Amino acid sequence: MTSVRPDPGWAHRRDRWYAAITRVLAAALLPVAFVLTPRRARRTACQWALAVRFPAEDLAGLTPATRAAFIAARTQALWRDGELIGLTSGHRDAGEQERLFAAEVRRSGSTAAARRRALPPHESRHVAGTALDVRPFEGARWLERHGARYHLYRVYDNEWWHFEHWPDGRPERLPHPGALNHRLPRPLR
Repeated sequence: MTSVRPDPGWAHRRDRWYAAITRVLAAALLPVAFVLTPRRARRTACQWALAVRFPAEDLAGLTPATRAAFIAARTQALWRDGELIGLTSGHRDAGEQERLFAAEVRRSGSTAAARRRALPPHESRHVAGTALDVRPFEGARWLERHGARYHLYRVYDNEWWHFEHWPDGRPERLPHPGALNHRLPRPLR
């Protein structure tokens, strides 16, 4: 029996096709959005189209400022540059973050090693509702270039998908999540 290897370019072609369909859908929804929300029609049409493309994403639990910044950034990305930005993970409750961290400790064999990929709940900005894990890579690349306008910054060198909302300016860029143990979320206003 021979093994069939999938075409490595298939996923990329599929994602480009999904992106094109999502852009067409957003344009098609724009007149309806204009009738329902005239001042925010582009934002509304974008949100509807991205909800179809990324049906499992959940923006609940993000701080209002983080959510508004993310929606503004992804709306601009879609309408100005045709880029889609989806949310893989946003807010996590402390229990979920503790489970992720404990699993990483088991996988890596030590707390110090685990901190390179996950943080305990009291240090995680996901728990604070100000961290976003995004997809696809092209959307993250757009956010890396333009996210500062929205106070969204990539903060870890080893996580192309992880962005944080820092309204007071660009945070220090770190090689990995556990690089500075004292880097706790700022109090929210």
